[in-house]
Amino acid sequence: MNIQLIIALLLGLVSFRSFGQEENRLSDSLNLFCFEDFCKIDTNAKNQFPFISFEKNNLQFFAERSPNWETLYANLDKLNKGEFAKLNFYHIGGSHIQADIYSHDFRTFLQTNWVNAPGERGIVFPFSVAKTNNPANYSITSPNVWTSYRSVVHRPENIDYGVMGLAMTCHDSVINFYFKHNHTTVKPDFCHLRVYHNKGELAYDLNFGPDEILIDHIVKNVEFGYTDVYFADPLSEMDLQFSRRTSELLDLEIYGFQFMNDDPGISYTSIGINGAGLYTYLANKNFEEQLKLYPPDFFTFSVGTNDGNVPYDKFDPLVYKRNLEKMMLKVLAANPKCAILLTVPNDSYYHRKYLNRNIAREREVIIELAEQYQMPVWDFYGIMGELGSSKTWQRQGLMQSDLVHFTSQGYHLKGALLIDAFEKYLEQMDLIKKLN
Repeated sequence: MNIQLIIALLLGLVSFRSFGQEENRLSDSLNLFCFEDFCKIDTNAKNQFPFISFEKNNLQFFAERSPNWETLYANLDKLNKGEFAKLNFYHIGGSHIQADIYSHDFRTFLQTNWVNAPGERGIVFPFSVAKTNNPANYSITSPNVWTSYRSVVHRPENIDYGVMGLAMTCHDSVINFYFKHNHTTVKPDFCHLRVYHNKGELAYDLNFGPDEILIDHIVKNVEFGYTDVYFADPLSEMDLQFSRRTSELLDLEIYGFQFMNDDPGISYTSIGINGAGLYTYLANKNFEEQLKLYPPDFFTFSVGTNDGNVPYDKFDPLVYKRNLEKMMLKVLAANPKCAILLTVPNDSYYHRKYLNRNIAREREVIIELAEQYQMPVWDFYGIMGELGSSKTWQRQGLMQSDLVHFTSQGYHLKGALLIDAFEKYLEQMDLIKKLN
């Protein structure tokens, strides 16, 4: 069975899933519940991937109740009933998330699982213009010459990073951007565009070529550094031109584009920078400020690969724990009811030849924080097979030779597993609802 067929099976087995032990299935306590098996009718997946611990593919709760996740379920239930609801999902990480492969699989599931709820694309950044790898599911191009900054390696005094952790500057008098969806089945329209740029009075006017006649109104926020453009009709692509209205040579700074609409559904923003760790995002001055502008209802942390990519004696689990908690508190400051998912990083090798024993230490403190804040953990490290398992995944064509990153097939398999674990959570909440 090839990987594409397995992924299709994983994505389509909700109605055929066989639940584990009956007493666990009927439990109304989240910390007692787990699916004992991956999917009993899909024995071929087990045969092809015997090294994967499918029985661990659950969202693991460490408390009987999780108020924030109950709130999330209630809001998702509104979507299921056809009621109007808009939910903001965020997923933060490093290079795994910048690639936006498995996170886009999850986005696609979320934006196609509820009828008549197309959702929003969320915040994007023109990675390719910044001369780094761009997610395949959209393209943003610009013919202008830009100076790019990544918060992982650049900390100039004049750049205050926001949610995305990247920035670009250009001093041309006329600047053009073009956006369109690529290689994706989910292509939500937008009737509201937010451009994150310099704070203070913007020295540029925004023009939209043939779509200029559709502009309803424009609102500029000089305090927080963004411009909102509202259109009378929805658009699927962006043709944007900035034109300087002053003779003074002032650079345009771009921190991201957000595509919004008036439809119900889920907005899903992937926040990922190659090489980023928790310390990267903590140092971004405007992270929390921008997050509060579009508060999260769901926030996934997949940060830890780079934090732990050091020799064993150089890694301090308590520092990692403090940094993760600080980031969690930023999210909860934006929305105290936000459902946070903590994920354990994948197994990896340090410098391709040394077993990375720091991931298990990260898992310990992740579980401690999950228990403290009543949030679940997706233990992908355990699902993979724990220490040294990345070599097995590499031999199966699921991981690259660096023993850190996955192949495209590996990322899609990871996405299918995440979707499956999330569906199990929804099934359990359905059962709890019936019991109560």
